Amino acid sequence: MVLLLALVVILSGEPALCLQEEGAFTLDGDIRQFAVTTDTVYIATEETLYQLSHSLTLVQSLSLRGILKEGKSVEEAQFHRVSETTERNATFNVHVLLPFVANKSLVSCGATDNGCGYCEVLDLNNIKTIIYSERIQVGPLRRSSGSVAFLMNIENRGTYILTALRKEERHSIKCNTDYNTVNIHDTSDEQGGGIFSTTDTSVIPPISSGGDVEFVDGFQINSTVYLLSNVQSGPRNNKVRLVWLTTNSSKTQTLRSLRGATLVVADGAESSRLVASSVIPGEPPVLWSGVFSVDGGQTNTELVVFDISPDLTIAVDQDPDFCFGTCTGSKPTPKRLKPKAVLLRQNYMTSVLALRQRVWMVFFMGTSDGQLIKLVVDKNYHPACLTVLYRANDNRPVFPKIHLDQVDHKHVYVALRHQVKRVPVSNCSTFTNLQECLSAQDPNCVWCSSKRSCEFEDDCKDSEWLSIPEDFHNDPVSYKLERSHAGQLKLIVQTHLTTRQKDLSGFACQFVGAFGEMCDRNNPPPQFPQCTCILRSGTLPDEGLNLTVRFRLGTVSFTEQLKLNNCSNIRGSPSSFLCERCVKSGCSWSKTGCSWDNLGVGNASVCQTIKSKMSFSPPEISSISPSVVSLYGRNHAVLSGYNLSDVTRVRFQRDTACAAQESPVWNNTGVNLTFHIPSTDYKGVVSVCVVLPDGSCHGNYGISYQSSPTCIRTEPNSTWFSGKRTITLIGSHLEFVEGVIHSHNPQDVTLPRSSNSGNLTYETAAAKSTQQSFFSSVSLKVANETLVCSTSFKYHPDPEFIAFNSLTTMGYVLIIVEKKKHELEMTTAELSVWGVHGGKQHPCIMTGKETSNKMEFFHCHIKNIPDVTFQELMIQYGDRTVRLGPPSLLPQVLLILRVLIPCMFVVLVMICRWQKKLTTEKKL
Repeated sequence: MVLLLALVVILSGEPALCLQEEGAFTLDGDIRQFAVTTDTVYIATEETLYQLSHSLTLVQSLSLRGILKEGKSVEEAQFHRVSETTERNATFNVHVLLPFVANKSLVSCGATDNGCGYCEVLDLNNIKTIIYSERIQVGPLRRSSGSVAFLMNIENRGTYILTALRKEERHSIKCNTDYNTVNIHDTSDEQGGGIFSTTDTSVIPPISSGGDVEFVDGFQINSTVYLLSNVQSGPRNNKVRLVWLTTNSSKTQTLRSLRGATLVVADGAESSRLVASSVIPGEPPVLWSGVFSVDGGQTNTELVVFDISPDLTIAVDQDPDFCFGTCTGSKPTPKRLKPKAVLLRQNYMTSVLALRQRVWMVFFMGTSDGQLIKLVVDKNYHPACLTVLYRANDNRPVFPKIHLDQVDHKHVYVALRHQVKRVPVSNCSTFTNLQECLSAQDPNCVWCSSKRSCEFEDDCKDSEWLSIPEDFHNDPVSYKLERSHAGQLKLIVQTHLTTRQKDLSGFACQFVGAFGEMCDRNNPPPQFPQCTCILRSGTLPDEGLNLTVRFRLGTVSFTEQLKLNNCSNIRGSPSSFLCERCVKSGCSWSKTGCSWDNLGVGNASVCQTIKSKMSFSPPEISSISPSVVSLYGRNHAVLSGYNLSDVTRVRFQRDTACAAQESPVWNNTGVNLTFHIPSTDYKGVVSVCVVLPDGSCHGNYGISYQSSPTCIRTEPNSTWFSGKRTITLIGSHLEFVEGVIHSHNPQDVTLPRSSNSGNLTYETAAAKSTQQSFFSSVSLKVANETLVCSTSFKYHPDPEFIAFNSLTTMGYVLIIVEKKKHELEMTTAELSVWGVHGGKQHPCIMTGKETSNKMEFFHCHIKNIPDVTFQELMIQYGDRTVRLGPPSLLPQVLLILRVLIPCMFVVLVMICRWQKKLTTEKKL
């Protein structure tokens, strides 16, 4: 029984996840609240409040158990909390955590176990020092309740706490609370009503709401307060509402100033919901970014930018969903705000932080599948290719708020369930040369001349540097070809750069071809960022002309390889592909086709409007197997469709701003083809099309990239030398595993027998050495990667079967197989047994197993045979077969006694009862 209980514990236990990662801090439970000041991070879990340094080293922690009893003074409570006595009567669940830096205090509010409100004011630098505590509700009483709280300033009156509460948070008979939708609390006794009071000149100014309101965010910019919420407008409909408040001379006047507007993502999209919010720093107008769920769920999300500057022409207190006092009567339809741009469509976004870097907007988005994504957007709302800064292996969702490290501005804090991470905002140091640094399209990175390396701009002081321009360009250098009426060819090369260089007179270009200098001596002088070359030859060869351009700016120099094509030779049936090829060659597109740049439109956007005229049936994609893969991709995927005979490559495109990946095809039958799905660093869906020899791409199919497989244990965790034992791997995303490898034989890849997300079954390979037991680690083969599991595996000698005994009884033959006890813990399901008689094999059905100190006994029985004595037993496990000879006489006698003694005992009991009954009858 003890062994059985131990086995149950081993099989059901979860692995301990207590390893500390660099730039991360693991907590004792899930994160409830998360706040950041200049040099400190405060985190509240269910049982502990943590104070960390900005680099995430522990300063101190405070238990949230043992909360103040009724009538206990603050001094007594402080002693009780700090000394951690055994008297623990309640847990304080923190739902509001507000660092009040100017007052050197930390406001911590929430609820105790009885569901009623409780607040503490702690020393900002030492959270174990309690300045004040009170049983009062400030903010929500529940976790993730759809309520918000933040600090608000009223001019000449000081700092207050503004809370916006969901309906079920406002009233509680049990706790004797009655609050409005929006409340303003004092933060000191000097403000009139006392700390946490909501009164204003002896009254409580009210803002109420008629329907179900879920508040998402709230903040203050200058003298305006912004509240953002979801208001349910029907069983399936939702409105995203914005409320403006002007901070006037009092609480009452501030709340009375309410004005409202509705944020409309798309016409008719009444089911969209606001998920997360962040103001975009900068001068007016007030730009704001929001993550919206387009369909009301969690999958289909978009990052959208609005101008939310307050409209002071709107009459106050005329909003249909919010009102000062009691909401009665009909109100006019509020102002509708439409987005300035939809920047990103990305599934599962849960959070957003917006920053500025020069003229660029920089966004950090967290997702519910554990990614931190960075997106940079130029002043014209043109996004560059997104990058993945961090990715969790176990799909932990990112906390709704992301914070910037205020000490260095080079890291952001991301919370994932029970861990907080400090993630660099850029990976500048990974780019080893100027071209890589610029091609990253990251405004945080500059090429530092003095260090000759890619650096953060702040780390390149007192030195020349180069960075990307103010508007988005896929390439750091572009060019155009013009042809004059006199037949001259003019090459205009433009560098897309921003520089710190003050003196730009040192900018120079040199054009070099196979035979030396290519330009006429009468070239216009270079003027940053542009150089012009009048080609000595007025014609270009049919195969094109390769040209090297050498740029110099101060002490920085770099080269760019160009290939010039005769624009008039780019011919073919008008198509978007031909147009794009034309524009990329420095030419322009006109009604007659491709021409020199000065004779048409040189903007690639014109290519989007061209509809191809095909004289053949274009390729179509009907399916791709598999269509869901891990981040490492998949080898030997199969694409099925129609008209595939001429397909040469498969193209993978994340979005138009990202460089496409391509994979060659083989085994093309016209309806099926084989190809490799490449690896990526991005969880999400990418678009797939098939490429023809002319470069055009057809079809649109989605492939979903998900997390990489992980494995944490095996069941069982051992095997025998001969192999072929069935093993189950426990982990996540194991359906993507293509093979299992043991470290003692890394060349042997074992294919899975079956798999799903949580477990995988396979058969172990045989061991080469059979001298003694040894450990072997387990790895997973996924595409071209080998992933090591966090578990060890042990090989033991094969099981040793000693003898067998048989007994014919009650219409069947009972077989007991004796085996030496072993660490393998072999089960009845792993054995197949046959009794051999007269050359025939009779299957023996396994019924059980018994264990002694040194032996194991397996029971089975053979049915529906005549009374025979088996002289041989055949035993199979894995792919080995063991034959046991005839049993000895003594074990058979013992077996007979073992079977018959219980029967004899029953007979004796029945005889005794019968005799006792006869004796009783005689006495009567």
